[in-house]
Amino acid sequence: MAISEKKREELKKLVSEFATTPGVYLMKSKTDKVIYVGKAKNLKSRVRSYLTDSKDHSSKTRLLVQNIDHIETILTNSEAEAFLLEATLIKKYRPKYNIRLKDDKNYPYIRVSTKDDFPRLYLSRRVIPDGSSYYGPYTSGLAVRQTIKFLNKQFKIRDCKDSYMKSRKRPCMTHQIGRCTAPCVDLISEKDYALDVLAAEKFLKGKNEQLLNELNDRMFKASKDEMFEQAAHFRDSIKALTHIIERQSVVNAGSDLDQDVIALYGDDRGTLLECLHIRQGRLIGNQNHFFKMFNAADPSEDARELITSFVIQYYQDNIIPDELIVPMELGLDLTRLMVTVLEEKKSKKVLVRGVHDEDSRKLMELANANANEHFQQHMQKASQKEKGLLEIQRKLKLPQKPERIECFDISHFQGKEVVASGVVFIDGSPAKDHYRRFKIKSFEGNNDFLAMKEVVGRRLKHEEWGEPDLIVIDGGKGQLGMARKILEELDKEYIPVVGLAKARVKRLGFDKREIEETEERFYLPGRENPVTFSTSSGAFQILVGVRDEAHRFAITYHRKLRDKKGLESELDYVVGLGEKRKRMLLKRFPSLDDIRSLSIEEMAKLPGFNEVLAERILLHLKESDEN
Repeated sequence: MAISEKKREELKKLVSEFATTPGVYLMKSKTDKVIYVGKAKNLKSRVRSYLTDSKDHSSKTRLLVQNIDHIETILTNSEAEAFLLEATLIKKYRPKYNIRLKDDKNYPYIRVSTKDDFPRLYLSRRVIPDGSSYYGPYTSGLAVRQTIKFLNKQFKIRDCKDSYMKSRKRPCMTHQIGRCTAPCVDLISEKDYALDVLAAEKFLKGKNEQLLNELNDRMFKASKDEMFEQAAHFRDSIKALTHIIERQSVVNAGSDLDQDVIALYGDDRGTLLECLHIRQGRLIGNQNHFFKMFNAADPSEDARELITSFVIQYYQDNIIPDELIVPMELGLDLTRLMVTVLEEKKSKKVLVRGVHDEDSRKLMELANANANEHFQQHMQKASQKEKGLLEIQRKLKLPQKPERIECFDISHFQGKEVVASGVVFIDGSPAKDHYRRFKIKSFEGNNDFLAMKEVVGRRLKHEEWGEPDLIVIDGGKGQLGMARKILEELDKEYIPVVGLAKARVKRLGFDKREIEETEERFYLPGRENPVTFSTSSGAFQILVGVRDEAHRFAITYHRKLRDKKGLESELDYVVGLGEKRKRMLLKRFPSLDDIRSLSIEEMAKLPGFNEVLAERILLHLKESDEN
């Protein structure tokens, strides 16, 4: 349905009063929901272009215009500020028609806590300006953990927590087996320890030749000084590093730049954006993002929009490379603007350009090959999910394919801290930015049936979240009945609901002996016998997957509340510790162990504290730990 002429004229009149300066525009629906966020050098000119009845508009743009009810603007001092504000607002509002990165795509980095006297290597999924050095991003958390383990072993870097290190009186087992130099008890100086950390960082930076030369020098010096055990350690490190280096993929030999290469591949089913991460000429990882609402093969779609939206959003939270290679020329104005934004954040020179020489051509060919391969893999998985959803529709006799499935689970500990989770699968995959947590408010104690009724009711009152095509309840007929009851009370009994429960069944084993095992059963309202699915089917995997994810999410939230409650209650017994200072401790230190690790002097320096109160708190926590 096209936008009415009356509404078009209303919007044109509104836009005629817009400023001709840079800024951001927010397009909203009738329910006041932000459905699109855009940036502009000239707000009036850019927004007016949407309201022209142009055949050049993409299908996505035409659909967007049909749903615009009103438009708001935010002025900025420059176009660069508008770029950054657009990315922030997209992340905040998650508009339906924007090119948007998934919130759960936090890629792993190796963080070196260089601000510490004795730094340590961590896995980090956020790059924050905390004085640390960050390396990556890597392909997976497992790859990061394996790299950290390797570096800790080769360079004897500590792997203990700060609180544990401060409390040590003698070296731990890691030192005794030769994996740590025991900085906790001053068996190594800060200067010598820093050399080991520096060597690990050179490996992470790809300065392998320089690193091997330095290790050779240190090995020969140790041998000359008749420190043969240390010389043997350097020899083993050189051997291990050489083995790792030989296995690394060199894709741009001789380059000392950090480069990211972006490629696109898609059709009317969507577009996959591939990003290769090349550090000092070595490929350390690749990531891909699928955008269902963008067709790279459609000439009416502007691929530059996809690339710029990705770049501005992605590099808000990730390391900016020295050079960004894109699959097409973006134009002088857009390139300059993008460089300005990236350099402002990186505080160093950044190059953004298309394929410009033979080396960049080879890198783009590699990125294109990966984009093509991962697009085909994504489509194959999507096809399997589609079959699973259609089987769910058929077996559960649903009026339509369940594109949006929501599942609810209850968690508590002996009737206390009762919470619920609501998770969402869209097209058969988790949509983590739609997940919700609930604290049960209508009663106290242990009653899963009433808890389920409350949480489903509270969820469905949020009409702005849309309605699910299927509700999955973690539980049997009792919980299912309560969910059905609240649906009737809200006049939403048309929303399908199914309950999942494990049942114990007996069968004969290979040796003809009777064995007992669990079986998933799927219950429908008004049906006595459960529906069955093959455990190898896509439908079974989706339904059990959404239930397991709801259970995990509920347990995680409950555990978090319980730990926080335990910490609060323990501090309640400290005489003289008021509510204000207790909140300060809880805000700064997430656990009792972190507070216990403080010295009296360190705690006394906190605002509002003194040595007497600090000693009283630490003494109480020590006694409670011993008891």
